[in-house]
Amino acid sequence: MATPDPFLAVANPTWVGKLIQLNVAFPNDEERMRLALRLALENVRRQTGGPFGAAVFESETGRLVAVGVNRVLRANCSVLHAEVVAIMLAEARLHSYSLRNPKHELVVSCEPCAMCSGAVLWSGVRRLVFGALREDAERLGFDEGPVFEQTYEYLQRRGLEIVRGVCRAEALEPLRLYKDSGGAIYNP
Repeated sequence: MATPDPFLAVANPTWVGKLIQLNVAFPNDEERMRLALRLALENVRRQTGGPFGAAVFESETGRLVAVGVNRVLRANCSVLHAEVVAIMLAEARLHSYSLRNPKHELVVSCEPCAMCSGAVLWSGVRRLVFGALREDAERLGFDEGPVFEQTYEYLQRRGLEIVRGVCRAEALEPLRLYKDSGGAIYNP
């Protein structure tokens, strides 16, 4: 007799559902980024995870499909970065293993690490927008892994549009708050 598959549930903290409303359209990169930053800030303030937030939008309409916050510490799971959580929840919501058609985009508070860069590629999103840069996260002590300019060149050759530094000054706030509050650096 076959053993049942293990069960994995991925969820944002309960406060997220009270903070955001799905299916609302966000017309531009700045508004989309401010949502990701709000998620990152609240995640730190409420002590439910690291200083990172992400959101998946339908590209053509700007409709919010799903969001994610960093759950690494609270869930004791090294892969539950905000990007991965947002992608997983978007795919589950859309009943699809790909965010390619219709086109979707991922907006994240900080430049993705090596793992999340791979997740972005495999998810099928066609556009990646991020606020804070790799060096901003590394100044806190986070190790972003092997992400190189060649990584971005490869992603772009695969059809992914990349927009860097949107609302960067604002994107530093969740990182500063996390550092000032003594947040754990969980991947040194």
